[in-house]
Amino acid sequence: MDKKIIRYFLIFLFTIFIFFLSSAFFFQKAIKNISLLEIKNLIENNKVKEIFISDNTIIVQTKDNNFLKTTKEANVSFWQLAKDLQISTNSLLNLKITSQNKNYQELLLALVINLLPVIIIIGLFWYMFSQAQKGAGQIFSFSRSGIKAYDPRKEKITFNDVAGLKEAKEELKEIIDFLKNPQKFLSLGARVPKGVLLVGPPGTGKTLLAKATAAEAGVPFFYISGSEFIELFVGIGASRIRDAFSVAKKTAPAILFIDEIDSIGRTRGIGITGAHEEREQTLNQLLSEMDGFEKEIPLVVLAATNRPDILDPALLRPGRFDRKIFLDLPTISEREEILRIHLKNKKTGKIDVKQIAERTPGFSGADLANLCNEAAIFAARKNKTQIEQEDLIAAIEKILLGPERKSKAYSKKEKEIAAYHEAGHAIVAHYLPHSSPVQKISIIARGRAGGYTLKTPLEDRSFYFKKEFLDELASILGGYAAEKLIFGDISTGASSDLRVATNLAKELITSYGMSEKFGPISLGRKQEIIYGSKEYFVEKDYSEKTAEEIDQEVQKILNNSLQRATKVLEIKRDKLDYLAKILIKKETIEKKQFERIIGEEKGSLNTF
Repeated sequence: MDKKIIRYFLIFLFTIFIFFLSSAFFFQKAIKNISLLEIKNLIENNKVKEIFISDNTIIVQTKDNNFLKTTKEANVSFWQLAKDLQISTNSLLNLKITSQNKNYQELLLALVINLLPVIIIIGLFWYMFSQAQKGAGQIFSFSRSGIKAYDPRKEKITFNDVAGLKEAKEELKEIIDFLKNPQKFLSLGARVPKGVLLVGPPGTGKTLLAKATAAEAGVPFFYISGSEFIELFVGIGASRIRDAFSVAKKTAPAILFIDEIDSIGRTRGIGITGAHEEREQTLNQLLSEMDGFEKEIPLVVLAATNRPDILDPALLRPGRFDRKIFLDLPTISEREEILRIHLKNKKTGKIDVKQIAERTPGFSGADLANLCNEAAIFAARKNKTQIEQEDLIAAIEKILLGPERKSKAYSKKEKEIAAYHEAGHAIVAHYLPHSSPVQKISIIARGRAGGYTLKTPLEDRSFYFKKEFLDELASILGGYAAEKLIFGDISTGASSDLRVATNLAKELITSYGMSEKFGPISLGRKQEIIYGSKEYFVEKDYSEKTAEEIDQEVQKILNNSLQRATKVLEIKRDKLDYLAKILIKKETIEKKQFERIIGEEKGSLNTF
C-alpha cells in the first residue's frame, strides 16, 4: 500500500474517533435532568414527541426538539411508572415509545474506543514491515550500476544526421566493422579495440555521434554517465563498474558508452590523502575491467570528455583507450550543413544559409541547434507562418549579446556617444586591411552592451599573423579613439573594449612570441578551464621584474594601436560623421548598407 494511502487511512480513523467522542459528549451535555412530575405534566399537556427508555433512564424528546432526562428504578417498567404517576392512557396512545437495552451512542463509542487502538497498532506494524522490506530491496540493488540500454529505433539517428566530423565518422566506422565482422580482424591476429575516447569542446556532438554509432552498428548499446558510478560509500562505485561491464559482456558484441568520463577518470593522487578514495577505487576498477577483457569478446568502451588534460595517464594508454577521436568546432561549410539539418523539419522561407554560417564563427553544433530554435520562437512571436532570414539574424544577436533592452531609453547625448563609438569601430575595421569585415552596426542596447559592431572573418582559419592581430587591436580601440577625437573625453562605454584589447596584447607577448622586446618566448603556465575555451588559470613562472616589463610592453602595444586607430579616424573624419548621423537616425545598419555609405573598398588605408 502507498505511504499516502496509509496516512489518509489513519487520519480517517482518528477523525471518526474524535467525532464520536465529541458527539457523545455534546449529546450528554445537551440533555437536561428533570423530575418525573415534570415529565408527567409535559405528556398530559401534549408537548412530548417521543420517549426513549433504556434500563433506568427515560429520555423525552419534546415537540420543539429539546431532550429531557430522568431516572427510574431498574426493575420498574415504564407502564407501571405511568400508572403510579396517574398519567392518562389517552395521553400515551399518541406518543412513540422506544425501548432500548443500551443507548446506541454508548455502544458505538465503546466499539470505537476498544477497536481503534488495535487498528492503529496493526497499521503501524504493517507500515514498518513494508518499509523494512523496501529498504532491504534497496540495499541489495545499491551496488547495481543502473546502466541503461539505448534503443536506436526511437530516435533513428545515423551518421547522415551528423553533419561534418568526417574523420571521426571514418574512425568509428572501423569500430562498427569490427563489431559486425570480428573474425575478419581476429584471423589476422588483430587485437580488439578496447576503448575509443571522444574528445572535444561542449556541444560538438560527442553524445550525438555515440547515438549514431549505436544505430549504425546494430548491436546492443548501453550508456551511463560517469557521475552515476560515484557514491558516498566507499566501494559502491567499483561494484557498479563491475555490474555495468558484466551486463554489457553478456550481450556482446556490444558498445558501452560512458559520458563525462572525467568525473571518475581524474588523475589519481591529487588533493588531500584519502579525500578521493571512493573515486580512485572506482577508477582502479575501471582500469582493471578494461585491461581484463578476453581477446575474443567484442565489447568496445566508448567514452566522451571535454577535459582530456585531467584524465589519468593509465586510462589513456594503449590497451585501454586505444583511439582518441578529436572533435573540433565546425567550419563554415560544416556549419552550413548543420544548419540545413536543423532547419529541415521547420517551416522556412527563403534562407541564405551561407550568410548565417558566416555570422556564426565559434558556434558548436548545439549552439546552431539552439539558434534555429530561437529563430522559430522569434517567428512565432511575430505570428509568422515560417522562419525567415531576419529571424535567424535576430537569434544570432540574442545568443551573442543577449536580448534587446527595449526599455533602455538613451538621452540625445548618450545616443550620439554610442553612435560615434560604434562608428569608430566600424571605420577602423573597414579601412585596415587585415581586420575582419563589418557585418552589422547597431546602437540598440543588448545585454550589458550599449551597442555593438559585428565583425566576422570570411573563412575559418587556424593560423594568424601578427599584423592581423595588430589591425584587430586597432579596430577594438576604434570606439575609444572616436570618443576622444569627437568629444575630447572618454566614457565608460569603452570598458569592455579595453579589457579585450589588454588580454589580446598580453597573449601576443606571453603566448605567441610576437613582442619585439621579448621575442620568441612563452611566459606563464596556462591550464584551460574548459577544453577549447579561451579562459585559463595562469600560473606565473617569471620574476616580478619580467612581470613589470610585460606590463610596459602591453602598454606600448595598446598605445601604438590607439594611435593607428586615431589616424584612420582623422583621415576619414567625414565618413565617421556621416556614419554616426545615419546610426542616430536608423539605429541599425547592415553590411550592404554600410558598404554603400563608405563607398570605398575594404583595406584601402594599408599604410598604417
